[in-house]
Amino acid sequence: MNTRPRPILRRLAVTVSFAVAMLGTAVGVGAFGGTPMQEAAGGLLAADATHLAPATPAFMLWSVIYVGLGAYCLWQWWDPADARGIAVPAIASLLLNAAWLLTIQAGLLWLSVLVIAALLAVLGLLFHRTTTRPAGGLLERLVVDGTFGLYLGWVSVATCANIAAVLKGAGFEGFGAPAALALAVLAVVAVIGIALTRAGHRPVAAPLAMVWGLVWIAVGRASDAPHSPAVAIGAAAAAAAAVIVVAALLALRRPSARTPSALHASTQNPSALRSSAQNPSAQNASAARPVGRDRRPGGQR
Repeated sequence: MNTRPRPILRRLAVTVSFAVAMLGTAVGVGAFGGTPMQEAAGGLLAADATHLAPATPAFMLWSVIYVGLGAYCLWQWWDPADARGIAVPAIASLLLNAAWLLTIQAGLLWLSVLVIAALLAVLGLLFHRTTTRPAGGLLERLVVDGTFGLYLGWVSVATCANIAAVLKGAGFEGFGAPAALALAVLAVVAVIGIALTRAGHRPVAAPLAMVWGLVWIAVGRASDAPHSPAVAIGAAAAAAAAVIVVAALLALRRPSARTPSALHASTQNPSALRSSAQNPSAQNASAARPVGRDRRPGGQR
């Protein structure tokens, strides 16, 4: 039985969810009486709050993601079937985004961790669907795969920062070595970013967003409190390693110079190719033999 919503209901649901997400974002940045994110929840999510907090310019990526989500909201009105099953998890991600911002505004940090974990799981499902079900064209690849890939990569970094903020609020000091713990987390982030690149058709948006986050964590620890040269160097090294490995994986993706038909022929009948190569005289004799019946002089056979 088909459990997907009818096209008009699906399109309306995506549009309304996008509007709710934008409203939540406006409140989250301080509009409509909301507290700016850097000051909400006692400042625990500020750029100088924890070792895993990215520097302030990192959050510009949200603008790119929201533009992409708006483009998806428009594009899906022309998508007749939602063949890849994107709409329902996309709706969930938009509503969870708004819910996360509102929990931060309410100072409910522990609840915000549960919400962002749910958001991360939904985006993981979306990523799985976009990598296992090919896009219908370049526009869909950019609007859907690109947008939700960036969304997943950035929310992965934000989840780490969110958990670090909650732990700091609870008085956790990183077992006395917060920098070492932060380095371990950053290494895991880099490994996950590389692993994501190996899925499907080598998607790059999610790893690039994670690299973006790592770079701005490095900048934050080098230029702002809490100062940590070790974390700054480690984050920069993790970002560089991720870029190098991702570039290598993408290079390996390039097709061979041999054509598919040649590859098919060589794999389907290797014995015939070897026989031809070993007996060129037979090929020459076959080529020189006249076509048709062999007739003797005088018309006799």
